[in-house]
Amino acid sequence: MKYVVILGDGMADYPVDAFDGKTILEVADKPTIDYMAQHGEMGMVKTVQDGMKPGSDVANLSVMGYDTKKCYSGRSPLEAASIGVPLKDNDVTFRCNLVTLSDEENYEDKTMLDYSAGEITTEEAAELIKAVAKELDTDMIKFYPGISYRHLTVWEGGSTNVELTPPHDISDKKITDHLPKGDGADTLLEMMKKSEKILREHPVNKKRVAEGKNPATSIWVWGEGTKPQLDNFEEKFGLKGSVISAVDLIKGIAKCAGMNSIDVEGATGNCDTNWEGKAQAALDAILNGSDFVYVHMEAPDEMGHQGAPEKKKFAVETIDKKVVKFLKDELEKRGIDYRMMILPDHPTPIKLKTHVSDPVPYIIYDSTNETDKNANLTYTEENGKKTGIYIEEGYTLMNRFLEK
Repeated sequence: MKYVVILGDGMADYPVDAFDGKTILEVADKPTIDYMAQHGEMGMVKTVQDGMKPGSDVANLSVMGYDTKKCYSGRSPLEAASIGVPLKDNDVTFRCNLVTLSDEENYEDKTMLDYSAGEITTEEAAELIKAVAKELDTDMIKFYPGISYRHLTVWEGGSTNVELTPPHDISDKKITDHLPKGDGADTLLEMMKKSEKILREHPVNKKRVAEGKNPATSIWVWGEGTKPQLDNFEEKFGLKGSVISAVDLIKGIAKCAGMNSIDVEGATGNCDTNWEGKAQAALDAILNGSDFVYVHMEAPDEMGHQGAPEKKKFAVETIDKKVVKFLKDELEKRGIDYRMMILPDHPTPIKLKTHVSDPVPYIIYDSTNETDKNANLTYTEENGKKTGIYIEEGYTLMNRFLEK
């Protein structure tokens, strides 16, 4: 038996005005996913434990079978693992976004216009982070480039006793109430302010402005954490696992858990990602000996943050057409028995443009054991509730999926 998880990041939603009060999952054309819902198990799962923030870090760890109350040490250390930054025991890491702020003279008066600096390319961003590092690196604080707008800051001897806000939580809002607070806040804020001066006149930004794109006008520091300690996935579940994602966070989880992290050319974490390449990489992993493959797709989440319902609908439909259907057809054509679990990590509602902790609908489909108990139900949030199945501790869903 092979096991495949299809993780549509942020796929669940609230009723959307643009779709006459229906959710994205209710309006999206997703025949293969619906078939699996109708012929498998569908229910609801709480992926974010009480008292924890509904980040993709916490939620994906939960889906992967990890009790975040016991193992979670922050988001950015996982990203550090992905990009190969070794951490010392006294290092504190931070996610460092490139963002677009409004142009008021006083930093505190600015508004968060774009948490992704217009989905800046990895190549452009690397130049900008290199410029920031040249001016702001110290013996204790270092900057490292990541993917697109997502980068890393490491502070040796820093503190996690700090209050920081994810930039995607404050889209279109004034930043004044969301600036760093707590231990080391003055240092972090000073870096953010200095970065604005460094980035303002950089040739990369001048070119982006000339092309009508959002410039990266500042760094934004958040997601503090310390060196992670995750149980090895294969030792924990007895399966050789592979992870396919365009996002450093998910790649970092894979590496910390001893799983194979597979890079796919053209995978961007957005609607222009290489969908076919990710699906083919998942199939290849299975054919080359992986027992378990986790395919993470960021696009629905990004579109939720952008408040773009049509694009989010497109993302869900493309997951169905180019990933789920492809894998179903190819595995069955080869006579490979498999179980597939399909779910989001958390909702990213269009109207809120940020994550929420609400339970999400999941599907577990077994190619060797089709049922008809959900014959009249498509895969939606409300239909997940109708089945009466509710998994309170999200990290236990993995054992249910693996029949352990």
